[in-house]
Amino acid sequence: MTIVAGVDFGTLSVRVSMMDSEHGRLGTAVEEYPLHRKRDDPDYATQSHADHMRALARATRQAVKTAGIQGDRVEAIALDTTGSSVVPVDAHMQPLDEYYLWCDHRAKEEAQQITALAHSDGLEAIEWCGGVYSHEWGFAKLLHWLRHNPEKRDQFASAFEHCDMVAATLCGITEPRWAKRSVCAMGHKWMWNPKWGGLPPQSFLSKLDPLLDGVRDKLAGDYETSDHLAGRLSLHWAQELGLRVGIPIPVGAFDAHWDALGAGCREGDVVNVVGTSTCIIAMAKKTELIPGVCGVVPGSVDPNYTGIEAGLSATGDIFEAIARRAGVKVAELSKGLEKYRAGQTGLLRLTWDNGDRTVLVNSELGGVTLGWNLIHTAQDELFAAIEGTAFHTRIILERMAEHGVPVERVINAGGVPQNSPVLNQVYANVLGKPVLVPASVPTSLGSGLFALLAAGAFSSIPEAQAALCLRHTVFTPDARAVAVYQKLYALYRKAYFGLGTRSAAACSLGDVLPELRKIASEVIAPS
Repeated sequence: MTIVAGVDFGTLSVRVSMMDSEHGRLGTAVEEYPLHRKRDDPDYATQSHADHMRALARATRQAVKTAGIQGDRVEAIALDTTGSSVVPVDAHMQPLDEYYLWCDHRAKEEAQQITALAHSDGLEAIEWCGGVYSHEWGFAKLLHWLRHNPEKRDQFASAFEHCDMVAATLCGITEPRWAKRSVCAMGHKWMWNPKWGGLPPQSFLSKLDPLLDGVRDKLAGDYETSDHLAGRLSLHWAQELGLRVGIPIPVGAFDAHWDALGAGCREGDVVNVVGTSTCIIAMAKKTELIPGVCGVVPGSVDPNYTGIEAGLSATGDIFEAIARRAGVKVAELSKGLEKYRAGQTGLLRLTWDNGDRTVLVNSELGGVTLGWNLIHTAQDELFAAIEGTAFHTRIILERMAEHGVPVERVINAGGVPQNSPVLNQVYANVLGKPVLVPASVPTSLGSGLFALLAAGAFSSIPEAQAALCLRHTVFTPDARAVAVYQKLYALYRKAYFGLGTRSAAACSLGDVLPELRKIASEVIAPS
């Protein structure tokens, strides 16, 4: 029996689980930390590294207590975090500012400049992140910080993703060049790839802005997959966490990627981590460019595969917004949705309320609902929005499959599927495949899995998954609903590409509204 700690840093809290190689999760504790916003700047979202570390220490001690064990029995600790959450540091690894959290959206101008220059210079890296560099990603945030903090530039020595910064801190690393960097984090958000020798060339970065002169060297170091160690727990942090000094800490990763493994992801699976937005994770043996998909990175997710990341910019956020406009909670508005039949509302919902992350990669789009009449309700729109997120997911999965990514099983992970059987059934019907849902939220199972590997309890990820992963509830497609959704999906694709691209004039949408009405009338007609 081997006991380890699995850590998951979320947007508002850190979760620590004590995991036993034979019995799974022994105990869990959660500690919150503040998210700093500004009323006069809605794009601003930061957090303190010190707050994170204090919360980690409290949660770890509480998890040990809840599990009923002694801290010296814990044999490894692993962590995943949000991303891209970026912190600039000085030459001694001290933060020069707070984290630009993943949901900090201030770097829009910088992202647009990176995208434009990358295309004009023919930078291959831009094609591997969907053709558009996001304002949520590393280089955009770093450049924004450099432009807006001139008084701190002389102290700037490097910048780190959250997962790498926490691991380095726990290991007692005090020089940036000795800190390990996550292939998962840097590959998906910083355009790192061994295919072109790592990061984009310094000539490109300097041309983007002279403030980035020398930054490639400042980001140098060992880029490793999570089957390597970031280091070992230092004496100081062993005392703070109540654990044994010297236990191994593997290189960290992003939460959705490890959540996917915790949900049971294997080759041939696609995991929809459905929360406020949706992160779609898959993996494949072959590394192939997938147009419109924001990340194809060898060694992410499972170090032995190429990790693929895509997603929807808003999912649960849309459901919340519909309920808020109706003056109720989502749970209340959802009562009775199980009685709805495929296509009965006559509405077609394009869920672009936060733009399109995949496959159009266009942040300027907005939500669209087609087919309104005078008696439609907020509940009708909620059901149509669930259908819309499922249709959008099918667009993404088909794009992956077209480029060699096997899509055999679909797993709905994240918080939303745990509380919405209706959503899971709609997804099964729209995708025409069984949808598997873990018995509970798998958050921190992935980090526990990598901690157990680091401790030597298992020799492979599949072996660890067989011991740790939760059972699945299976939602099977209903043949009648599948037939209706086949018709609706054809209309959705037409509207999706017709309204979502500049060449919309070339695509006739004149039959969409009449067909929606026809399908709805057929569904609700007496049998």
